[in-house]
Amino acid sequence: MTQSFNGRVAVVTGGASGIGRSCAQRLAADGAKVVVLDRNGAGAQHAAAEIGCTWLQVDISSQAECASAAAHIERTVGSPSLLVNAAGILQPELPPPQELSMDDFGRMADVNLKGTYTMCAIFGAAMAQRGAGAIVNIASISGMRSTPLHAYGPLKAALISMTENLAAAWGRQGVRVNAVSPGAVMTPAMQAAIAGGQRNLDTLRATTATGRIVTMQDVAATVAFLLSDEAIAITGVNLPIDAGWLVASSWAMFGGLPPLQSDQVT
Repeated sequence: MTQSFNGRVAVVTGGASGIGRSCAQRLAADGAKVVVLDRNGAGAQHAAAEIGCTWLQVDISSQAECASAAAHIERTVGSPSLLVNAAGILQPELPPPQELSMDDFGRMADVNLKGTYTMCAIFGAAMAQRGAGAIVNIASISGMRSTPLHAYGPLKAALISMTENLAAAWGRQGVRVNAVSPGAVMTPAMQAAIAGGQRNLDTLRATTATGRIVTMQDVAATVAFLLSDEAIAITGVNLPIDAGWLVASSWAMFGGLPPLQSDQVT
């Protein structure tokens, strides 16, 4: 379903690539005035040029940069009423817990949790003062189940909890806060991992109930819905976008899922 945001200002972190960029594209297509934020300035500029929107180079791990960006957007674009927090650092390495670098953990925490909280605190508080707004945080199914992502997963679990807390804190002031938890998504990074042999496409498909891989457009469409007035009664939820990975995983102890039909593969 196409939403109509009628010129509402939408801020998207991590908008230079991947899920963030797809969300920015979708919101712009649905009529929002989008501002792409990313610490990759060249990537943000390129994405904004293709989308036809505004961009700013911002490292969300810096509270000062987030506050400066908020003031600049307010002054030059308008008052944001939509926020998508898609910026994050992936954990490509899977060391045993005792070998996980605390420096790596700290960097992920600074962006994936602290940075997202900072963005919510600055932009969400302003929305609450105005009495309206909607926020969607990009979490992950790794925050809902045990995985070897010993830093990334727990930080995403904390993000889900944070989303619930903020939804309750600002609900009476007209601000809705939700999260989505994507499964394996066919991002450029995932495509590169498949091409390089680090991930197997058939295995990824075999672990989902529907036998398909989630696309960036799937995620963006769900985010657009949660931001829209169609979801006016929804706040504090964490919505998996995983093609049924969560419901399929427990079937392994019963011999696995039914065979995937060839005409189901997408």
